[in-house]
Amino acid sequence: MASMLSKMSPSITNMIRMDHTHVMAAFHQYQVDTPARVKKGLADNICLALEVHAQLEEEIFYPALQEISPDETLAKSKPEHDEMRDLIARLRALQPGEPAFDTTMFELMRAVMHHVADEETQLLPKAERLLAGHLSDLGARMTRRRLQLLGPRSGELAGSMARSVSSGTLLAAAGALAAAGGIMLARRSNAGGEWHNPARWGH
Repeated sequence: MASMLSKMSPSITNMIRMDHTHVMAAFHQYQVDTPARVKKGLADNICLALEVHAQLEEEIFYPALQEISPDETLAKSKPEHDEMRDLIARLRALQPGEPAFDTTMFELMRAVMHHVADEETQLLPKAERLLAGHLSDLGARMTRRRLQLLGPRSGELAGSMARSVSSGTLLAAAGALAAAGGIMLARRSNAGGEWHNPARWGH
């Protein structure tokens, strides 16, 4: 099972990049005039993602890199996580209708963007040079730990995701899923009851 997870999991550096991409995409959806329900859902989703991401880095990524090559950027990463946690605690205590909610969210955005820039330009390339033979195993460890951390919070995650999308986005997503389902059924029918391999179509 462990070896299978290692093969299926992204490398630890790619997993960290995917986390960054997820949070940045959520940031881009957040606007001052976003409906309060959606704001709350986005904020909750962002906070949960950042909390889990920070814990994973501190438990797995930072120690692995620290053992090989400690530096100034790595030394300031944990204090930057602590700053984000302080902002998250403030944000969780507020409601979207309060003026401080937007202000605190934008402070969190600035802090995260600065942190992400340092990791993307310095720590991740460094890890890919110095930990090249261990990136997949570290990614598998991070995947296992992520599942452990998210398991007890799955209801919180589902609720925040449901609130973070507008009704229009939900309708569009439902339409896309219905269309995809229809295509797959058609392919199955054309293949005589078996899933059809697209490669055999010449596509």
